[in-house]
Amino acid sequence: MPRSPHPVQLGRPTPVPASPAEASLDLVKNPHPDTTYVARFTFPEFTSLCPVTGQPDFATLVIDYVPKALLVESKSLKLYLNSFRNHGSFHEDCTVAIGKRLVKELKPRWLRVGGYFYPRGGMPIDVFFQAGKLPAGVWVPDQGVPTYRGRG
Repeated sequence: MPRSPHPVQLGRPTPVPASPAEASLDLVKNPHPDTTYVARFTFPEFTSLCPVTGQPDFATLVIDYVPKALLVESKSLKLYLNSFRNHGSFHEDCTVAIGKRLVKELKPRWLRVGGYFYPRGGMPIDVFFQAGKLPAGVWVPDQGVPTYRGRG
């Protein structure tokens, strides 16, 4: 469903949506659509549920994108990401679904999502999604999340 580029959740109390499907992303006009730049969101408290055991999974998500005409409003993105906390989904599904949804709604020049999950069952799983081609000459810093090392 196309959205008007005006935030509707900003500036008012908004409950966390019950599921990612019920969450809406507010889009705003990019004030610099003629400039190629990277916007980054780091979400260090991402939580979802294992679809098999129902146990919580925790991750740091890093979302980088090179916008075109639209930006995602940060409060609506936070609510969308928080809607996964009661959602049963594997790490791969969470990361890829978030990336695909942002690509569908924003239509960015380029986007990547790094999902850095904490270990469950003794093994961390990191998942990476990318769409589009990074424009030439754009500086994209490392996502800054170290590989999991445990205590040693």
